[in-house]
Amino acid sequence: MNRLFVAYKPSGIGSNKFLYTLKRKYQDKKAGFAGTLDPFAKGVLLVGFGSHTKLFRFLNKTPKKYRATLWLGAKSDTLDIEMIEEIETLPEFSLTQVEAALKSLEGDLEYDPPIFSAKRINGERAYDLARRGEKVELNKINSTIYETKLLHYCHPFVTFEATVSEGTYIRSLGRIIAQRLGLREGSLSMLERLCEGQFVYENEKALDIKKSLNIAQNYYLGDYDNVRYGRVLALEDLKVQEEGTYWLDNGDTISIITISQGRVKYELGRIQC
Repeated sequence: MNRLFVAYKPSGIGSNKFLYTLKRKYQDKKAGFAGTLDPFAKGVLLVGFGSHTKLFRFLNKTPKKYRATLWLGAKSDTLDIEMIEEIETLPEFSLTQVEAALKSLEGDLEYDPPIFSAKRINGERAYDLARRGEKVELNKINSTIYETKLLHYCHPFVTFEATVSEGTYIRSLGRIIAQRLGLREGSLSMLERLCEGQFVYENEKALDIKKSLNIAQNYYLGDYDNVRYGRVLALEDLKVQEEGTYWLDNGDTISIITISQGRVKYELGRIQC
């Protein structure tokens, strides 16, 4: 089965385990997903079956949009409610203060990722080291926060939305909001991914891959049998000859090619639509 669709992962289950339930549902073992969600998080998960698992890097998956609830004063090394150690009683903030702290995130942001994250240190996941009680030191990362929006503030809970670049840690954003309110601690009590780029949840409806790519279309003007049989393509037989990565419409299949230094290379050959 070749299929690309958006699933909705519930909280309390890891992305890999959730994928296993989808494999059983669709009775197919070859499947993958893009953009891992922690067990704590819920929401949009882009899933591919068959040859469509090869398309993830060519899809329009950014920016991403999240909805989260921040628990002000809640201390947790995971920056969510999985490992709450202490809850500080705090005076209530004004709505203006909370909105200002949230809006201050917008733009380019440098910050520390959570120690409980999937980043690798000498081949091991940071969260595996952290769970063993070992010291975890991660390099700062940079993200772009395109937009933030305060949805609700009912002390000590702040519910907000954030539209961000790929690889942004929303749990870290929660910690930064708390710090900019003058607090030591803050952890998420809810996290939901609403979309990945153009992709939203629509009851696992199959996606049209021709409308899902984030690369430009090109046109092959030569003998179509060359594409059909994966033969070398001549640059002069392409309508667009500038360097870059493109897709070709072969009717019931697509091919993805890259033009570089005057040569044409297949990235993917004849993926079924």
